[in-house]
Amino acid sequence: MEAENGAPERVIDTLLIVDDEQDMVRLLKRVLEPDLGCEVRTALSGEAALAILEKDPVGLVLLDVKMPGMDGLEVLERIRRDHPWLTVVMMTAHGTISLAVQAIKTGAYDFITKPFDHEALLWHLTKALERSRLLRENRVLHRRVHQSQAFRNIVGKSAKMQRVFEAVQMVAKTDVTVLITGESGTGKDLLARAIHDLSDRQAEPFVAVNCPAVPENILESELFGYRKGAFTHAVQNRIGLFQEAHCGTLFLDEVGDISTTIQTKLLRVLQTKEFKPLGDTKSIRVDFRLVASTNRNLPEKIKRGEFREDLFYRLNVLPIELPPLRERREDIFLLVHHFLEKHCRAFKRPLKKVSSRLMELFFRWPWEGNVRELENIIMRGVLLAPAQEIDVEHVGLKEELRERPCLVEESAELIEYREAKEEVLRKFHENYLEKVLSATQGNVTHAARLCGLERQGLQQVMRRYGIQAEKYRENMDDSASS
Repeated sequence: MEAENGAPERVIDTLLIVDDEQDMVRLLKRVLEPDLGCEVRTALSGEAALAILEKDPVGLVLLDVKMPGMDGLEVLERIRRDHPWLTVVMMTAHGTISLAVQAIKTGAYDFITKPFDHEALLWHLTKALERSRLLRENRVLHRRVHQSQAFRNIVGKSAKMQRVFEAVQMVAKTDVTVLITGESGTGKDLLARAIHDLSDRQAEPFVAVNCPAVPENILESELFGYRKGAFTHAVQNRIGLFQEAHCGTLFLDEVGDISTTIQTKLLRVLQTKEFKPLGDTKSIRVDFRLVASTNRNLPEKIKRGEFREDLFYRLNVLPIELPPLRERREDIFLLVHHFLEKHCRAFKRPLKKVSSRLMELFFRWPWEGNVRELENIIMRGVLLAPAQEIDVEHVGLKEELRERPCLVEESAELIEYREAKEEVLRKFHENYLEKVLSATQGNVTHAARLCGLERQGLQQVMRRYGIQAEKYRENMDDSASS
């Protein structure tokens, strides 16, 4: 797997020595390998060195300037072009100021002359290896930050969401067409944007088309563009969305709702990467990556003759399914916390929390509107709750709560009120804390923050009901090792 600019994901400390003098190469390998504590590889020509770099990870190159065939400066230029992250130290027995300046300008990190002073050579190479490590760490950090930014609006620690994230990271760097499926409100548009942000096209346009929102006759002109005079109101040329997405990503949201006429024309563009604007006789060639989404059952639409089978197979190259919220309830705590922070900040309100009563309702709610429904409820609470705590009545769910079945199970005989109350509280706390600790993987501090409790208060409740955080850390370890 590779990081930015083709740099390997993990580069071990390996020194590559490039010199046409075989005795010199053997001597340097023998003395440097133990003193630097790294693996030393050798090449007797520039061509051999470039072949090694194409196949194996290397952290540092010690490169001779004067070599027959491809000389060191030429090799340096090729390294800077193909491996710009790689540190290169030049060496020569013919050192001049002008040659040193030329090597540094070309991209060498350092320049040393023969014959070598052993201690000075070690000092120069140690510094160069330190630079390589810092560059490598910086690339890894940059990649992690970039990935976290790409997924910043998609919250989830559940196993199903982790599989979604893994699929996105595997496919993002390719140009493979992706079909995102899932119910309305699951965040298909956010996932499409994440695929673009993690791709090599991230600096180019991301063009999103909400297919059901655009009437068929307008959608065609929006996609393909038109020339002045193509129809009654075409008073000037207009480029289409295919052309706007050139070199970038085109996202067709809810593609299952487009008409069969548009499907036919879309299929032709996907096959040829060419199209004609309305009213034009010349084809335009475009280069874009296609991501599509749908909440429809496309195989069923194919059976009914409502969707072209050949287009389906063009779109369904790599399917990614977003699970509904009711199938990943362990993410509710994280989502609630995320939306509270987001909307309190947006509406310039002090950070609020959700009552345990409302949170308990969230875990029993059917979530037909999925994550979007949850976000709307939290937004409503942030705006309408007069105090710091958002409760059921602040978000308009009071009647629905009353209609829910009672928590006290029916029994053949009545028990005392106090005993019944304690039984209800015990079941509630076990259920509630199980979800909190599962969501936070046994992290009590994080769980307390999500609950709106002090850490000591949460620990006291856990002790009272015999709930151990370690159990959820063990579950995490088991799932990681399976």
